[in-house]
Amino acid sequence: QVQLVESGGGSVQDGGSLRLSCVASGYTGTTFCMGWFRQAPGKEREWVANIPSARTGLVGAHYADSVRGRFTISQDNASGTLFLEMNSLKPEDTAIYSCAARSRGPYPPCRATPADYGTWGQGTQVTVS
Repeated sequence: QVQLVESGGGSVQDGGSLRLSCVASGYTGTTFCMGWFRQAPGKEREWVANIPSARTGLVGAHYADSVRGRFTISQDNASGTLFLEMNSLKPEDTAIYSCAARSRGPYPPCRATPADYGTWGQGTQVTVS
C-alpha cells in the first residue's frame, strides 16, 4: 500500500512561483504513473500533469494545456519524491493540489482521468492573488 503526503503549498502573488512535493512511502513497486491534480472551489478535480514511473522504461511528462510551459513535473526515484515546479502563477491556478499514484489498469500507463488513480494524498492549498 502506497501513502502519499504533499507539501509546499502556500499563498503567492500573481506571477510568483511555488514548488510542491509529494513523498511516497510504503510499497511503491507496482506504481507505473504519478500525477498531479487540482480542484478549485465549486469545480471538478482537474488533471495538471503526470509522469511515468522509471520501472515502465518510458520517459516524458504530460501536461494540461492550461499549465504547459509554466509547470514542470519531475521525480526523484532515490527518495520517492514527486515534484511540481510552478512558475508564472495566475489567480486561476488557485486550488487544492493533490498527487496521485496509478498502479493498475490498461495501457497507457499515464492517463488524465482521476478515476484511473487509486492512491491519493491529502492535498495542499495553493492560493494566487
